[in-house]
Amino acid sequence: ILQDNLDICRRYGMEVITPAWGYLACGDTGAGKMPEPEVLYEYILREAGYPGDLAGRRILVTAGPTRESIDPVRYITNHSTGKMGYAIARVAAYRGADVTLVSGPVDLPRPLFVETVLVESAREMFEAVTARSGEQDIIVKAAAVADYRPATVGTEKIKKSDGDLSIALERTNDILGWLGQNRRDGQFLCGFSMETQNMLENSRAKLAKKHIDMIVANNLKVEGAGFGTDTNVVTLITRDSETELPIMTKEEVADCLLTEILKRTKEQD
Repeated sequence: ILQDNLDICRRYGMEVITPAWGYLACGDTGAGKMPEPEVLYEYILREAGYPGDLAGRRILVTAGPTRESIDPVRYITNHSTGKMGYAIARVAAYRGADVTLVSGPVDLPRPLFVETVLVESAREMFEAVTARSGEQDIIVKAAAVADYRPATVGTEKIKKSDGDLSIALERTNDILGWLGQNRRDGQFLCGFSMETQNMLENSRAKLAKKHIDMIVANNLKVEGAGFGTDTNVVTLITRDSETELPIMTKEEVADCLLTEILKRTKEQD
């Protein structure tokens, strides 16, 4: 009877939050616990905290660093924590989008309402993104993908010696460049540009070179911006505009970014 009534609620457009799994008061173990308050809060945010203005839009977001193996023990990576990309994916889902998140290795919980694809290397991220890019309306490349990887990967641990060690590096696949060259009609492409000097000039050059619609630029040396923080200070750059945002939480930045992208995609439509 209970399940029949829940089905009636679903038919009327209500969302039924599935129970959590665990040890129950009756002594059994299974589905039946109240979801954690944090999970309930996520559902409330999606239903009441944001407009559903991205409903029907398919958005792919990349996040986090990549790891490029040197040998079975060591790898090359960067300081990205994935917080900005995860915030974009989460807010896009709150606003009703069908979101795919391609994530490098991070220490963050998977966001609800999002299809998460876990990868490790730049090559794996390239393959995951390009395999899904054709069906996306919007792609936001927030991941800090390695530009170089070791030309050869040792099958055994490289032993320490008294002398110096040199590692030959080769270029990784340019994901954003590939997307710019292979976009489908009407697709909106947004990249990120983290700089330490000449932020606007370098970011505008990247915008033109990659054939994309928008660059989100920030300066690692500006307080409140950069890796590992819960805030960011960014400038949204297009071919005809620059919009500098004040210091905000990364969720607020994500919301402003998605609003600007939505406005521009509507103009294209």
